[in-house]
Amino acid sequence: MIDVRDLHKQFKTKNGIVKAVDGVSFTANDGEITGLLGPNGAGKTTTMRMLYTLMTPDRGTVTVDGFDIAKDAEAVRRRLGVLPDARGVYKRLSPRENIAYFGRLHGMKEDAIAKQTQRLSDALGMAEIMDRQTEGFSQGQRTKTAIARALVHDPRNVILDEPTNGLDVMTTRAMREFLRHLRSEGRCVIFSSHIMQEVAALCDRIVIIAKGQVVAQGNADELRAHYGEENLEDAFVKAIGSEEGLHL
Repeated sequence: MIDVRDLHKQFKTKNGIVKAVDGVSFTANDGEITGLLGPNGAGKTTTMRMLYTLMTPDRGTVTVDGFDIAKDAEAVRRRLGVLPDARGVYKRLSPRENIAYFGRLHGMKEDAIAKQTQRLSDALGMAEIMDRQTEGFSQGQRTKTAIARALVHDPRNVILDEPTNGLDVMTTRAMREFLRHLRSEGRCVIFSSHIMQEVAALCDRIVIIAKGQVVAQGNADELRAHYGEENLEDAFVKAIGSEEGLHL
């Protein structure tokens, strides 16, 4: 479980102070997919970077399975699998070698790495590319490799920043099924997306962020009902422009 309370982050720019995240709070539960939804510049990626300890909050707390990111950052990292917004892979290595390298960084034994690599290859449909050099891979192949290496240590909490961005239709379908598989294993999954259909179909809970703040949260049906709209996209548009949010 990931619990976020009153998270703040601001940056100094040549035009003054920018509040990227301004009091974000939400809980992502085990066995659920939580979607972060918001327009560009809303603060989603900054929020996610603080969740996986790449950035330090100016104020507020994040706990992962009860471990505080400020006090137990190393314990938090062991419990997280992360697909960041920048997900380059080592081009001269194969997916198998990329995954093994990350497994060793986590202190895993070789037999455990091999077993987990096979499991991830099967789950992500990577058998045909596992031993090819990643240079020249399609975006979908690179994304699968990046996800597999992020999950090699079998984390209970998974954070994915736009995992289907730029993927073709068939790879996107496979990725959505993989997210459902992670949920069925009881993992806590957080992912961001701009694709409303994807969010509505996958997420047990949706957190809408605008101008660095949570303006609404609930499941897709609750959000549609609250804003009196039949589809999530129209509800989203109302949420980011409304002073009356939904917080369930």
